[in-house]
Amino acid sequence: MGPEHVAYGLRASYGLPYVTPDLVIAWERGALTPTSPELTALAGVLWCSPGELIGRPRTLREHRIARGLAPEDVARAVGHDLDSYLRMEDTGQWRGSDRQAAALADTLELALPDLVTVTGREARLAELLRSAVATRWQGQVRPLGKIVPLDRGRLEHALQTLYQEYQGQMVATLSWGGGNAADDSRDAGRDYLERIVEHFWAAVEGGSTYR
Repeated sequence: MGPEHVAYGLRASYGLPYVTPDLVIAWERGALTPTSPELTALAGVLWCSPGELIGRPRTLREHRIARGLAPEDVARAVGHDLDSYLRMEDTGQWRGSDRQAAALADTLELALPDLVTVTGREARLAELLRSAVATRWQGQVRPLGKIVPLDRGRLEHALQTLYQEYQGQMVATLSWGGGNAADDSRDAGRDYLERIVEHFWAAVEGGSTYR
């Protein structure tokens, strides 16, 4: 199906008279993002599920759509009124208690990494992890435990692993002294810090679930 066929289907079958081939092309290229009703209609035209169009969901709205749930269903499950919940989807800022976050994880079947992302805690997680590997990881166990509710032993093991990996790279940098090898080692250290959250989830072996 070309963009003109998709646009015609959206206009004729789903009552979206403003959809043009140019708009469909903009969606395809990622220049514009379809709204939730537009995405549902687009999936209908293409005979697939909304989740298949999204790929790997990242936002709260994308996770909901991927599960085929209406906003009303999620709002009711987590104990928010509909308007408040929709504002959280629109702004990307989660406003809820730990119990509501647990209900959200259960309703949307979120793994812990996804829950941390959609509730807006990933930036704080990265900040604490960088501090943990650069100084004393033991001092970050408690604050990290408030963000990622893992078993304490499992969390400590992950932090110790990250600390040893990062410090090993820093020791290599010092031992090289100067030259290209030292520059490569420093670059590797910077890259490690930039991807610290990814390394953390790998260290907990991807088996984390919200408790």
